Amino acid sequence: MIHTCHHCGQKNRIPSKHLADIGRCGKCKAPLPPVSKPISVDAAEFDEIVQQSPVPILVDFWADWCGPCRMAAPYVAEVASAMAGEAVVLKVDTEANPQLSARYQVRGIPNFIVFRNGRVVAQQAGVVPAEQMMQWIRAAKANS
Repeated sequence: MIHTCHHCGQKNRIPSKHLADIGRCGKCKAPLPPVSKPISVDAAEFDEIVQQSPVPILVDFWADWCGPCRMAAPYVAEVASAMAGEAVVLKVDTEANPQLSARYQVRGIPNFIVFRNGRVVAQQAGVVPAEQMMQWIRAAKANS
């Protein structure tokens, strides 16, 4: 993933296993905060991040045409911001990545899955508030 430095504008490549860490800009050495927004991923990026992340991952399976998915999007963004450094939030477009939907038996969207150490630890379809998503992440951290 590419993270742009807020101080100098330098684009920095952040390895998947460090998305929740505070890094340093390669040019000006300013701190780079952990990722605080949902990351849209394809199947290869999804697999890499889920397998390498040392923190829990919340994945939002969604589609552009889905009204409830659009309703859930602000909650997903809130979770990414509130849990930055403690979790990573991914977004998987089910239209562009049907193989991922099939792999995790996503039958209705939005569908949320929490991963810890590469394994599914929670899954639920339907719109839920941000606090519920954060509870899933906290539970995944506690049970690791």
